[in-house]
Amino acid sequence: MTEQSPLSDRRSVFLMLLSVVLFSANTLLIRAVSDHIPAADGWVASLFRGVFGLAVVSVCYGFGRGFEPKRLIGSRLVVIRGVVGAIGILCFYISVTKVGAARGVVLNLTYPAFATIIAALWLKETVSRAGGVWMLIGFGGLVLFLNDEGQLTHLSPYDLIGLLGAALAGWVVVVIRRLRHEEHPATIYASQAFYGMLSALPAVTKVSSLPGIAWVGLIVAAVVVSFAQLVMTRAYQRLPVSRGSAMQMTLPIVTAVGSFAFLGETFHLHEFIGAAIVLLATWRVVAAK
Repeated sequence: MTEQSPLSDRRSVFLMLLSVVLFSANTLLIRAVSDHIPAADGWVASLFRGVFGLAVVSVCYGFGRGFEPKRLIGSRLVVIRGVVGAIGILCFYISVTKVGAARGVVLNLTYPAFATIIAALWLKETVSRAGGVWMLIGFGGLVLFLNDEGQLTHLSPYDLIGLLGAALAGWVVVVIRRLRHEEHPATIYASQAFYGMLSALPAVTKVSSLPGIAWVGLIVAAVVVSFAQLVMTRAYQRLPVSRGSAMQMTLPIVTAVGSFAFLGETFHLHEFIGAAIVLLATWRVVAAK
């Protein structure tokens, strides 16, 4: 086994950190647009992401360069990845537009814990004792994060939608693990864009009424997240999963700073502490695999 050169390693780290910035920019753009134009909700954002995601993949990987459109309906696992991923993204965007950018990202980044559980049930992967303990700690942190003055009775339905999106994202990770040696990354990503577009078709009725600034914001957000996905995929080709996932844990920090600076979002002390516990536990779950 050949060691990776320092230059290649630095490039991979740079690409992973770049993907974090791009993912954060996408989330902040979606939140900002929905704040100013309520009609540009999670459904509309998911529609734009699907349409322009397919366009980016086709331009970068179409015409025999990796993307195989026939596989989007011809492979059972690709279809599952696409449908589950599309619903997960829809849940994520709906939660972000309702509960805030940073809060939505923290909820979504619980997905490695869900992926670990699903992999144990579906792929019969063994969960280490340390991994199990950290998942319980992470659940405790999540309870604290969602706590409202000592009560969980005021838990927003959109928080639950965000957690559902995280669970579906965990399922997607497990499916991709099955697909990574069978399909090109472009086809795997395009499946999410394709089925995301189909699942959000009801939002077409809102598109014509959107002002020009909403179109610009949503298109930029869709293109940005498409490149974020492709850049992250490229980085994961050379970085260990545990190391890449650990760097992805900086996403809530970047998003929180951006949401505070540009969107005026604020947080309570218990939310900071709960989020820190969740992210630490999630990182340890990844490292314990």
